[in-house]
Amino acid sequence: MLQNPIQPVNPETMSYKVIRTCLPFSLTYIFLLIWRPAFSQDFGQLDQLFKQNQKALGNFAAVVYKDGKVLYQKQASADFTVKSPAPIANAGNWMTAALVMTFVDEGKLSLDDKVSKYIPLFATYSKAYITLRNCLTNTTGIQAETKVLQKSKYESLEEEVNSYASKRDIVTNPSTEFYYSSVGPNIAARVLEVITKKSFDRLMKERILSPLKMRGTSFSNDDGGAINPSGGARSTANDYINFLAMLLNKGTLGDKKVLSPKAVEELETIQYGSLPIKFSPKGVQGLRYTLGAWILDTDGAGNSQSLSCPNFAGTTPFLDRCRGYAAILILEKPDEDSKKDLFAAMRNIIDQQISCK
Repeated sequence: MLQNPIQPVNPETMSYKVIRTCLPFSLTYIFLLIWRPAFSQDFGQLDQLFKQNQKALGNFAAVVYKDGKVLYQKQASADFTVKSPAPIANAGNWMTAALVMTFVDEGKLSLDDKVSKYIPLFATYSKAYITLRNCLTNTTGIQAETKVLQKSKYESLEEEVNSYASKRDIVTNPSTEFYYSSVGPNIAARVLEVITKKSFDRLMKERILSPLKMRGTSFSNDDGGAINPSGGARSTANDYINFLAMLLNKGTLGDKKVLSPKAVEELETIQYGSLPIKFSPKGVQGLRYTLGAWILDTDGAGNSQSLSCPNFAGTTPFLDRCRGYAAILILEKPDEDSKKDLFAAMRNIIDQQISCK
């Protein structure tokens, strides 16, 4: 079993085929390509990329994982390592969606169940047709906040979700438009609390964090307000790689089965791909959504090949099914810059070293 995924691998023992990619290059990456030695077969370009962007990144940790091994790891200083927790905010949406799917696997929920089945207040206020699938795909139609990240004014998740039912307008029918917000994922998380009579953070620990040995990850709110399943996560590079490794392995890590292959497939399936997009955060405009993650690339049949769940403030976890790897860049102190160009450069460097299966 993968007890500790952070095991440095000697790049000199590896051989990779260089292939072309189609993502746009940042100016920094174009410079690196020009000066790239023809014989290079390691991740030295990542070291250069991070060194050149150290000021913008601050303290950070980065990990690249494939086939049960860590191919690359980097940290800015001894003060912030691959085991150091940091706010990852919206990057926790992937984990929240995965938690819901554990209940779907057990037959305790269906994604097409109406929320009002579990929280009758939604039916009382003309929101009876919203489903769990709507919640996890940002298609509830409920009026959303204008800020992606904001401090909760509620004391509990129950209070917050009840306010969505009773105090927020339904501005459009469910399943008719995409508007990214915290509303849907938090409703889905509250449904889990209702059916189990356990808190969301306890369920997350029991079903996702403990089996995957994600000891540095939590959704606990240190400020004493409501727990935030959509934007309140903290994690480490080490931990999140375990979560991505589980997804790459179709729901299993070592001897721990967290999800079925069918559930993982559902997590990676484009949902409501033809709907108009009313709002997407900076850095992901134009991308389509699955259950908790964004699609970066698809194959010829339209199936997702690479996915990401950024927190829109620097931290970006992603996986590539075609090449069979997962990676994360996590910042100690997220800022307002999405780091889109830097992420594109990082991904292109990795893709040049690892060929598709």
